Amino acid sequence: MSEWINNREYRQEKLKEVIQELHEGKTVDEVKEKFGKIIEGVSPVEIGQMEVQLVKEGLPIEEIQKLCDVHAAVFKGSLDEIHHPEQVPGHPIYTLKKENEALESYIENTLKVNIEKFKEDDSKDNILKIREDFNFLWDIDKHYSRKENLIFPYLEKYGVTAPPKVMWGVDDEIRAKIKTVILDLRNYMGDKDELILKMEDCIHQIKEMIFKEDSILFPMSLETLTEDEWITIYKESEEVGFAFVSPEKTWEYKRIKSQQDQEKEIQTETKDISGTIKFENGSLTPEEIRSIFEVIPGEVSFVDKNDKVKFFSKGEQRIFTRTKAVIGREVSNCHPPSSVDMVDKIVDDFKSGKKDSEDFWIQMGEKFVLIRFFAVRNEEGEYLGTLEYVQNVAPIRNLEGEKRLISE
Repeated sequence: MSEWINNREYRQEKLKEVIQELHEGKTVDEVKEKFGKIIEGVSPVEIGQMEVQLVKEGLPIEEIQKLCDVHAAVFKGSLDEIHHPEQVPGHPIYTLKKENEALESYIENTLKVNIEKFKEDDSKDNILKIREDFNFLWDIDKHYSRKENLIFPYLEKYGVTAPPKVMWGVDDEIRAKIKTVILDLRNYMGDKDELILKMEDCIHQIKEMIFKEDSILFPMSLETLTEDEWITIYKESEEVGFAFVSPEKTWEYKRIKSQQDQEKEIQTETKDISGTIKFENGSLTPEEIRSIFEVIPGEVSFVDKNDKVKFFSKGEQRIFTRTKAVIGREVSNCHPPSSVDMVDKIVDDFKSGKKDSEDFWIQMGEKFVLIRFFAVRNEEGEYLGTLEYVQNVAPIRNLEGEKRLISE
């Protein structure tokens, strides 16, 4: 029997059966014996492949998402310990792991202590301390944004699509729970027991996500991505931002440039950008086009007719995170699972000709964000893609009277 258990395909099928049985209502204890027979040699990649297969066979992402905590309980202690570049200070995974360590330490040594004080006395001082804790916890958004916008696109490129979608959905649940606790603390009306349950539930889900990242996502990513891709992720990480801790040092990666790479760099450095691109009503140089996009007081993104992200502008004040890793990515994979259906509907309506535009507006703190989508068509009416324009219009909404003089 052991020769079959060591067969990768057979083991993956059995792992899939375990998850299906959990999905159908069996408890962790009921599947433990079966799982014990196939547990040896389980790798993070196989877990990812298993989830991909479940999605292909029709199990909704939401269903797998519900099982995430069960996955964590079942797989705890069973994953191979693999030594990878995450041990090198400055490497993107090293920094993400250090952020998780700092987050766990803060939860155990500060947040939980303050919650215990709140349980004993819900004074204004104790409420204020926990508000500060959860405001600090919101920094987790940067940690999640880096993995969603820098690591997930590369995993998807290699066909690993289900785990990122599931994890992004859970990330959004955690974000929502942190926001809810902050709001409840701000408007505290004495409902202490209910608030404590919300806080403890939020902490539990954060700690489970730490485990999933450290034990599944990070090893899977290290096995899948190339050195060049990690270098790109490293270079773009600072733009998204870091959480809880700063990188300990610069990552001294040792990439050896090939002759072909060196020739490409020379060509890039000496490339003539003085040529003009002619339009019906004028002409512009590539440099002028780039500079125009950067000075527009909003974010412009373009998705081509094949639903691939082809371009985004890079202005000074961004509202939504965009990195170079998004180029070539399926547009549906660039949004949280909760909004994918809406994005698909907009694109389908544009392609069919049912609509030519769609607008949304949301309040984001002091920002009032206008999000506009436009169908891009050629002179014959053929669909070429979708243009998205995002702008903080709060300053415009606050305009009053008239302004007819130049500012000093």
